[in-house]
Amino acid sequence: MIRDLILQNRSCRRFDQNFVVERETLRDLVDLARFAATGSNRQALKFVLSCEPERNALIFPFIYLARRFPEQRYPPEGERPSAYIIILGDYEISESFAPDHGIAAQNILLGAREMGLGGCMVGMIKRDELIQALEIPARYRILMVIPIGRPKEEVALEEIGQDGDFKFHWDEDGVLHVPKRALGDIIIG
Repeated sequence: MIRDLILQNRSCRRFDQNFVVERETLRDLVDLARFAATGSNRQALKFVLSCEPERNALIFPFIYLARRFPEQRYPPEGERPSAYIIILGDYEISESFAPDHGIAAQNILLGAREMGLGGCMVGMIKRDELIQALEIPARYRILMVIPIGRPKEEVALEEIGQDGDFKFHWDEDGVLHVPKRALGDIIIG
């Protein structure tokens, strides 16, 4: 059922770096994104795929997988993604890309979860540096980076407590706790 897949689809920030994600797997995930709805059916999204360790090493320094810890290079070596899908907007097709890339990213992440993989939508990116490192032509804008790999963390969903703290955190056993607002707190009227 789709609800089960959605509940399993948590942002993954720690991976088994030695697990190999094949290029064909990334192509299959982008194929799911290809069928996502787009504004006026412009289909202005393009994708950069990376599953080679050398190329992954070019990408990792320019993204932050845990925005709350921007001063750290998180995750540490050995727990970094095995692959990346970079979503680009093509300015020769459109000048506006929202919400297309979010819909496409959700398709990718649901497909990854169904395959036993995990990922995360990353928007905190050093875009200019990454464009230069990957030699991406000027007609494209980096909209999002999606790290992909075999998850190396357990996630526990829980309701936000009385204190209102919504920040995710890891406990002493390495379990990632993700507080969510109660359904009654988000429906107005």
